[in-house]
Amino acid sequence: MRVDLHSHVIPRGMVDAIRRTPAVWGARVERDDAGERVVHDQGYAYPLFAEFFDPDAKVHSMDRRGLDVSVVSPAPPMFHYRAGAELALEAARLINDGIAEMVAAHPSRLRGMGTLPVQHPELAVAELERIVREHRFRAVEIGSSIEGTTLAESRFRPVLRRCRDLGVLVFAHPYYVGAKCGMESYYLTNLIGNPWETTVLAANLMLSGAMDELEGIRIVLAHGGGFLPYQVGRLEHGHEVRPEARAKTRTRPLELLRRFHYDSLVFDPRALRYLIDAAGSERVALGTDSPFDMRDDDPLARIDSIPGLTARERDDVCGRTALRLLGE
Repeated sequence: MRVDLHSHVIPRGMVDAIRRTPAVWGARVERDDAGERVVHDQGYAYPLFAEFFDPDAKVHSMDRRGLDVSVVSPAPPMFHYRAGAELALEAARLINDGIAEMVAAHPSRLRGMGTLPVQHPELAVAELERIVREHRFRAVEIGSSIEGTTLAESRFRPVLRRCRDLGVLVFAHPYYVGAKCGMESYYLTNLIGNPWETTVLAANLMLSGAMDELEGIRIVLAHGGGFLPYQVGRLEHGHEVRPEARAKTRTRPLELLRRFHYDSLVFDPRALRYLIDAAGSERVALGTDSPFDMRDDDPLARIDSIPGLTARERDDVCGRTALRLLGE
């Protein structure tokens, strides 16, 4: 089984809602000679590919890449973390129910990953329980930051704790719709900003003691864990020599590195080799980021190019890790 753990959608109901009331959702759908695209008020724009909302198109894309199953998650600009309680819950339900409909169209090929109104923790817990009960979702996607605050902050702990208790996988994905300071040019907001956000989240989860408190939680870090696996030695050294870094946890960063899971989306077989060596192949799962422009169009070839890849490691990365995380 070749399983993509990082594949995005925008359900048709959400697209229709944006068309009807763009001011409410802070985005609009525009058409030009190249087709339709989603444009957010902050300026971020991307093509509205059929794969976002059409389950048949999603499966066709999977077939081109040689994938058997995709775990479909909301496009991160659809998190709507700026919204008040009522609108945030409406968005989450619209997206989650839409994802469930897409999965129902191809139940052997698609799995659902929900979204939560995390900025309102009580509502987030209630929506989590609903999608587990009604849709049988085994995973949720949560932004690495929530409007300038990291997911590691204590006020979000009840949401993460309930995910842990329900056995629901947390896919931590960078969240942004605008530019970051110093990254306004050259698409650096994505190229550097996304892995940077993941690294900041992971470091805060590690050093705050959250990973100790939430022992047993399953968290996948997008884009190969950002810069974390490749700079963990710096965190390890800081934990040894700086009292601030060990004030809330005695657990070493090198040990905590292996409590996370990671997708394979680093675009370099040598970096994937290092990630597997550092975290273990049983903690690395295939990811494509389809259909965004930063997708990997040939993920299986990328994996097969990993130096010294063993059959067991390939089976883990291509599907076994993801299936285990989903309880299948």
